[in-house]
Amino acid sequence: MEIRRILALVALLAGVVACAPSVEPPSTSTAAAATGRGTIVLPRGIEKLVGPADPDAALQAYVDRVGQRVVAAAGVSGFRFVVLDSPVANAHAVQSYVFVTRGLLALLENEAELAAAIGHELGHLVQRHAAQRARVRQGVLDAAVEAAATSGSITVGRAVAQDGLLALRRYSREQELEADRLALGYIVKAGYRGDAVGSLIDRLRRQSALEAQIMGEAPDIGDRPSAASTHPAPLERTSAIAALPQAGAPGESNQKGYFAAIDGMSVDDPPSEGFIRGRSFLHPTLRLAFTVPPGFRLFNDSDGVLAVNRDRSLMLFSCLPTPVAGPLDDWMRSKLKPTPTNIQTLEINGNEAAIGARPRGSDTGLGQARYIVIRQGARVCNFAVVSEGVDQDRQIDAMVQAARSFRTLTPSEAASLQPYRLRIVSPAGSTPAQLAARMPYPDLRMERLLVLNAAQVPADLGSRSEIKTVQP
Repeated sequence: MEIRRILALVALLAGVVACAPSVEPPSTSTAAAATGRGTIVLPRGIEKLVGPADPDAALQAYVDRVGQRVVAAAGVSGFRFVVLDSPVANAHAVQSYVFVTRGLLALLENEAELAAAIGHELGHLVQRHAAQRARVRQGVLDAAVEAAATSGSITVGRAVAQDGLLALRRYSREQELEADRLALGYIVKAGYRGDAVGSLIDRLRRQSALEAQIMGEAPDIGDRPSAASTHPAPLERTSAIAALPQAGAPGESNQKGYFAAIDGMSVDDPPSEGFIRGRSFLHPTLRLAFTVPPGFRLFNDSDGVLAVNRDRSLMLFSCLPTPVAGPLDDWMRSKLKPTPTNIQTLEINGNEAAIGARPRGSDTGLGQARYIVIRQGARVCNFAVVSEGVDQDRQIDAMVQAARSFRTLTPSEAASLQPYRLRIVSPAGSTPAQLAARMPYPDLRMERLLVLNAAQVPADLGSRSEIKTVQP
């Protein structure tokens, strides 16, 4: 099931409206440099947009050194380079900040690829791509309004807007290719090997294919060109870069220094966000846990936990930001819109709870939905579950039973929960199958290990002096 479909269902079910937070201007008083002597504090608006910085000061200092080397080669200044405390492989550019996540650092093989990722995002900032897209987007909207007013037809206005947005997406793809070209020039001038841009793109392509496989999608879904996409397909990007003379330029990769910098790095969510362990979600700070039904995949985010099944059934778990006074069934009647039907009270592992059904209607387009609200001490958490597949009755029952697995962790259970960490190890003395079997995941262990190490086949692992692995 496509992630866009998942998000659409979540929005319909939970009534969530996403909006971009305002971003404060950079401030030297609110953003500390990664000196190795303390953690970075981002401006509040930027942190809301991209998430918090990773607390590892040594890792921050290393990435900042690489970033400053790229900046010097680019002939610009005034940029900050920050590692985000996230296991999702990604990079962002906001105002004068370039961000890379822990997830991206785990995926890369050497310092040259890190420099390429930084150079790509720096290229977006130097060329002011975001501002250019904003101007083009406003022009599209102005043209659509003018067309509708002139013709007296909203349909005409929508057609103009649709054509303009497709053109904007093509423009965005051109900006991505330009950022790749700029990154290549930056890193070669900085003394890094030119093929790092192409290998960076390939790392991201393989990770995307693995994520699709985990979700039960075709692994090549990310390689398919689409007029609606804002990014060119990875193979288009690698072909464009390979055609440039600098792509084969010799230079430094510094895998040894890179491996030393990331050895021991967490590859998990921050403890404050909780951990996914197979089909279970466990939160050491809130001291809560639950297990989803077989066939569901868990995804953790600061806004909640999502469990998805291929048949379009899903569960969304979150905790309310404020206490709830009075009985939970009264709260459901007064606060949830549309008001649930068939509201009942119950007890879940010693906790007060209430359950209700979302009314069916043409405004939702859903099959069946249930809300389960649970009070844990002063905190109230809730599950929103929905199924619209042919087997929706059984899946709804299974998800409600999964919500009943909600429990409070004992202090010792919470204290024992620690993030998974990336380790640099020697593969000597172990077969590829043995190395994969040690990965702490329930499935696709070999596939995960190969992608983590940019290896094509298992035999590639045994030929190396060091490899990356994940350990509890």
